Amino acid sequence: MAVRRTDLDGGEILPMTICMIGAGGFIGSHLCEKLMHETDHTVLAIDVYSDKIQHLLEPGHPWSGRIEFHRINIKHDSRLEGLIKMADLTINLAAICTPADYNTRPLDTIYSNFIDALPVVRYCSENSKRLIHFSTCEVYGKTIGSFLPKDSPLRQGLLRGEPLKLVDGGQSQRTFLYIKDAIEAVHLMIENPSRANGHIFNVGNPNNEVTVKQLAEMMTEVYSKVSGQPPLEEPTVDISSQEFYGEGYDDSDKRIPDMTIIKERLGWDPKTSLWDLLDYTLTYQHKTYSQAVKQAMSTSIASS
Repeated sequence: MAVRRTDLDGGEILPMTICMIGAGGFIGSHLCEKLMHETDHTVLAIDVYSDKIQHLLEPGHPWSGRIEFHRINIKHDSRLEGLIKMADLTINLAAICTPADYNTRPLDTIYSNFIDALPVVRYCSENSKRLIHFSTCEVYGKTIGSFLPKDSPLRQGLLRGEPLKLVDGGQSQRTFLYIKDAIEAVHLMIENPSRANGHIFNVGNPNNEVTVKQLAEMMTEVYSKVSGQPPLEEPTVDISSQEFYGEGYDDSDKRIPDMTIIKERLGWDPKTSLWDLLDYTLTYQHKTYSQAVKQAMSTSIASS
């Protein structure tokens, strides 16, 4: 017998069908995993790639039949409206969210993050469907205030044994959030519509605020422990924002998320410290990277 699950107000949580646009991405794939493992909801997974959720699509799982993958580009596919009509809730995660692209591909960014999303909003509105729409801290502009945190590309340098590039000396301050904490916040939004509908939530961790330079130092220390390799003699190198992002790029010096609304409405509070976040993430990245290198080497030897 299925366990009765209740929302924050004690009401029974009934199974729902969720149309998830961008299900194959970083956030989407983690959200799919949680929904399959911990709920009875059905997911209509929409994306152009399925690599990150392929393991969920394999037959034989307890959730088989509760997740379907639809290879769709939302720019031009008539099937999108039909899938939204089938669902109780649509979650839109599709976006260009790389800061360098904002400067080098401004029109593509506007189209992807705004214009291409308009049909999704229209279909949900016309069919009276719930919509959870994701955004990024850039919508706040260059301001010190309430923001969503953004990712850093530093880890790739660690994996390759290269110095970490610090844009403008890494003096900008950021907050960093563990993906599982973020997914728990979205899960609460999904299953508490009476508390979530009509609200804008910042999802971040103000307790994990550091400068990018401090983050690089912490990453170097953690990765040395994880990999068993000594850190480089010069673990970081400074690079100008113009050289890294391109001419005209501008950024905020400080971004801290205001958590007032999400705490009041959903009672959500992130749990994972930055040290633990880096340990979990870099352990996984090192293991995955090592496996990829071994596979590439064995393939090279076999073909030679």
